[in-house]
Amino acid sequence: MKKILAMAGIAVALIQPALASDDDLRELRASRDKGDWELIRNDAIRNIKTYGKQEDGKRIRSFKGEAQFDASLETMARIHFDVENYKKWFYEAKDMKLLKKVSNTEYYYYAVYNAPATLPDRDAVLHAVVEPYTAKKGYMLIRVNAVPDYLPQTPGLVRMTAQEMTVKLIPQGPNRTQLEFEGYVDPGGLAPVWAINFVQRRAPYVSMLGLTRMANSPTYTNPSGPSPFTISQ
Repeated sequence: MKKILAMAGIAVALIQPALASDDDLRELRASRDKGDWELIRNDAIRNIKTYGKQEDGKRIRSFKGEAQFDASLETMARIHFDVENYKKWFYEAKDMKLLKKVSNTEYYYYAVYNAPATLPDRDAVLHAVVEPYTAKKGYMLIRVNAVPDYLPQTPGLVRMTAQEMTVKLIPQGPNRTQLEFEGYVDPGGLAPVWAINFVQRRAPYVSMLGLTRMANSPTYTNPSGPSPFTISQ
């Protein structure tokens, strides 16, 4: 049995690189050569688009995307404020915990993510700042940045060195919201670039699919209490 398990582990390690398909590699080379945004996924049925770009001075691609949801601004904001339930929709989120509420527009949270096979799982400490919606601006913004030294490192996990992201929520009507996001993630530690870029190519789209499911949940469409953070002013 031990021999069989060992052989299975080797097989997984050998198969994983195949996930970086020829198309993936062509897109990666193109983005490195041109330095502009490359369309990764265009799901016209679900109104989701994702992009990637190789930027100067960064070993991993940045990402951005946009999606339309049949949900109000408040519904979409409440989903993003419900940190503990990120694991229900955010790509490979394993555990999430609110660490500190600084104010109605600022908080810290802790995240653990499943890593690809053969690699150790990652964790991150994140600082979020909310810019509430105003009629003048026409949108709500959430800025997220990693603060790796906020907590001691957890044994068995690799602390992510960067997780930068902005999420812009733009109401398109009483029950329609456009979401635009952009960011960059460096998982830290030793990991092949192909594996990192495979995750960054897949994660934004899968997360948007998860958000689509959450947008229909009564927990957010018919909340029982006030929002933990300010949505609009």
